[in-house]
Amino acid sequence: MSAQRAFITGITGQDGAYLAELLLHKGYEVYGAFRRTSAQDLGRLRELGIDQQIHLEPFELLEFSNILRCIERVQPNEVYNLAAQSFVGSSFEQPIYTGDVNALGTARLLEAIRVVGNRQIRFYQASTSEMFGKVSEIPQRETTPFYPRSPYGVAKLYAHWITINYREAYGTHASCGILFNHESPLRGPEFVTRKITSSLAELLNGQRDVIELGNIDARRDWGYAPDYVLGMWQMVQQPEAGDYVLATGKTHSVREFCEMAAQASGMDIEWGISEARWIGMDRLSGRIIFRTSQSLERPAEVDVLCGDASKAREKLAWTAETSLQEIVSMMVASDAKRVTRK
Repeated sequence: MSAQRAFITGITGQDGAYLAELLLHKGYEVYGAFRRTSAQDLGRLRELGIDQQIHLEPFELLEFSNILRCIERVQPNEVYNLAAQSFVGSSFEQPIYTGDVNALGTARLLEAIRVVGNRQIRFYQASTSEMFGKVSEIPQRETTPFYPRSPYGVAKLYAHWITINYREAYGTHASCGILFNHESPLRGPEFVTRKITSSLAELLNGQRDVIELGNIDARRDWGYAPDYVLGMWQMVQQPEAGDYVLATGKTHSVREFCEMAAQASGMDIEWGISEARWIGMDRLSGRIIFRTSQSLERPAEVDVLCGDASKAREKLAWTAETSLQEIVSMMVASDAKRVTRK
């Protein structure tokens, strides 16, 4: 019997790299999308030692004919759509582009799968907790009303509903994973968690004076990316497609994340206010480590995200295995090594 064949968009990102690693371990042939107009950044795949095991395909979510030819050529059993303009902050600066890639790009991909006519293809859409936005209940579950607070969240909501529409209208085996924040040493440096751990490493290595942050009281439900990509795969294996929240059910503030990361770096943070902004000082050295800046805050903030993964636990036997303290320690150690290698 030939191996299962998976096609992953966004394979060079955090989730794409970990998912590729998981599928390779399960004996899949793994194909990954890359944009011809962008430099191939295989750093995460290389860090996992799998860059030579991936079949790369030129792919553009803005071009339907390219998507169609790619699906026809690869003939995948499973398609995981992880590609996106994934940074919430940038979506306020690039709302049209974000919508075209994240929303209409998903519609193009689903339509290509429909046109190819292979009803055996199973599809996974990377939905997001940012769709809940201004939350109406805590914790959030699959039935919680959506109220996105950014162009990113709005675009992802379209992608979520168009996936459900193709499932109901055409019988496509299409599932949505509503994933809450998930981190790892492979997280992009533009995300606040990785910004904190990488900046701490630079600060301790004499390459930075202070770390500036936006709203440090925003609360998030943070899990571990390798745990979450396992949930993606489990969704796709179900006899019937569906939508699932993946989350830890616990929230922590950005402030708490700073404290954990600083502690793992040998510091002890004490907070105070100076000139109407928060200052985080290391008690041991008296040095200012963190400082807030209003310019880094979102135009419309999402204050609290906390997920209820009961459905995933019951139907997929999925659980978030890794604590935030473990994740922070891994990220701090990894970034410390990266800085010393530079």
